[in-house]
Amino acid sequence: MRVISGSARGRKLKKVKGDSTRPIMDRVKENLFNILGDFVPGSRWLDLFGGTGQVGIEALSRGAAGCVFVDSARAAARTMRDNLRHTGLSERAELIQGDAFAYLRRRMLPVFDVIYVAPPQYQGIWREVLVEVDARPSRLLAPDGIVIVQIDPKEYEAVSLKNLLLYDSRTYGNTRLDFYESWDK
Repeated sequence: MRVISGSARGRKLKKVKGDSTRPIMDRVKENLFNILGDFVPGSRWLDLFGGTGQVGIEALSRGAAGCVFVDSARAAARTMRDNLRHTGLSERAELIQGDAFAYLRRRMLPVFDVIYVAPPQYQGIWREVLVEVDARPSRLLAPDGIVIVQIDPKEYEAVSLKNLLLYDSRTYGNTRLDFYESWDK
């Protein structure tokens, strides 16, 4: 696991001990950021269920203005803190050790350009997050913002949404990336 491009290019990242996280493979991460391209510089990110923090760290390395990392696991928060320090990207990051849903339900939140959702596998949490964001997208998502969900392809099932639209989906082996945007773009 490493930072692929940008200011922290080549820096190795620590893994969270145990099997509580599912790190994104470098090949998938590289494809994700190739898809996003020029959308990344200056963007504000929310990395839910951050694990190692590698997606948000990659965004920061490529010029994102900031990233909020949220994970309830103490080991994950410690690993993210170490990885942010090691890459020199801590200044543009906020790390919250806590529940993702409690964070999304806060009254005062920044608006994000990208909400990245990579929860534990086979628990349906990704659907719950989508429903939560869908309930008030303008409070969480910038007008041209997107929600990206990372799941195992076997986990996918259609979700009834009122404000978010699935506009792209890519599968790389056992990783599926779904891209959602607001209906009213």
